[in-house]
Parts: sequence; structure tokens; C-alpha cells
Amino acid sequence: MKSIPVGFSVFILLAGLLLGGCSTLPRTTPDTRPAQRTYEDLVDEKQEHPLEIYDPLEGFNRGTYRFNYYFDKYLFLPVVSLYDFVLPNYVEDRISDFVDNVFEFNNLFNNILQFKWKGAGITLSRFVINSTVGIGGLWDPATSWGMHRQTEDFGQTLGHYGAGNGPYLVLPILGPSNLRDTFGIAGDAASFAGIGPVSWAESNTASRTFTGVSTVDRRHRQPFRYYQTGSPFEYEMVRLFYTKKRELEIAR
Repeated sequence: MKSIPVGFSVFILLAGLLLGGCSTLPRTTPDTRPAQRTYEDLVDEKQEHPLEIYDPLEGFNRGTYRFNYYFDKYLFLPVVSLYDFVLPNYVEDRISDFVDNVFEFNNLFNNILQFKWKGAGITLSRFVINSTVGIGGLWDPATSWGMHRQTEDFGQTLGHYGAGNGPYLVLPILGPSNLRDTFGIAGDAASFAGIGPVSWAESNTASRTFTGVSTVDRRHRQPFRYYQTGSPFEYEMVRLFYTKKRELEIAR
């Protein structure tokens, strides 16, 4: 008769101990203290679970998420790396301030649409100060003077008037969004191109140059990198964070 290998015997022993330990349930005795809170006290059955994000197009969204990863890795980030290599940090900061100053138009437009007159007044003051004292928006003295950016977009405006999120969407290149915010992006782009500062440019070359530079600048300032969070549930994490962030921005 063949002898049983020592390793196998140890495995059987450990498995028996583990199974035996798992099969022993804690017993309730007269001295057992009841729970201070029950599940029903803490969770409203009618309330949607905070981790449940409406995502009926998850298959498409995951495919777009992977596309964005490859686009980012092989095209977008190399351009951003070249941008970082060519320009010193001081020049990059001046470009960022200039881009932010131009996009104050969207903040002003949406503050007005939401009747947030204080925010609109601060935004208009910021634009005037940074365009003059800040020499065309290359510097941002308004922030150091206590006038902070009043960020609003058309997606927030729609949410302000009761528009729901709609289904979660991952947009090509642009990343996480939802149906409401996708309409918001289109609305901001249309107003910016139609009556915003870009429409004041005398040539299409100037507007295209600004669009390209602002796009690279914004990616340059975004530290997120696809599949570098260390989480196997990165898609779900990004979906949750985006949704909750937008809820907070609309509620403020």
C-alpha cells in the first residue's frame, strides 16, 4: 500500500480545521447584548443603493473605456509629454491661466441661466480683472484677491432645473458622462462657438489653435491615468465617483 504524501496529509488537516471552524456559529445566550441598530433602522428599502448606478449600456461603455485607454496611451499622452518637455512650467502655467480666463464665458453664461447672480457677478469681475491686471488672462490675480472661480456648466444648469442623470455613458475621448451631461457638453460647445470668445476670432486658424492648445492643457492638468488605480474594479469606481461628484456640483 502506498503511503500518503506528507504535503497532502497537511492539506487535509488544515482543510478540516478550517471547515470545522467555519461550521461553528456564534450562539445566542441570555447574556448576549442585542444590536444597537438593525438593518431596517439604517437602510430605507425605497432608497436606491448608493453603489447602484443606472448603466444599461455597460457593454458599450466598457468598450469605449478600453478605446479611451488606447487613445490616451498611444496618442494623447505622448502629445502631452511633448508639451511638457518643450515648455517650461512657468509658460504652462500662463497657458492654463489664459485658457481658464477664456472659459469664464461658460461659467458666466450658466450662472446667469441658473439665476445665480452672485456667482455671475464674481465671474464677470474675475474676467475683467484677469483680462486687464492679469494681462489678457495670462495671470490670475482675482483668485489671490479672494474671488474664486464659480464653475458652472450646462449639464449643471439642466440638473439645477430638475433634469435627471439618465443612463451613464462613457464618451469617446471625453470619458465619463451621462445622458444629461452629454447634452450639457453639446450646449456649452454650441454657445461657446456661437457667441463665446472663440466666435470673436478673426480667423478659423486662431479658434482651432485655441481648441487644440486648451485640449492638451486640460489633459496635462488631469492626473488620472487609465488602469493605474490599482483596483480591479476601476470602471465601477470611476462610474461611482463621477456620478457622486456631479450630484454634489449640482446640489451646491
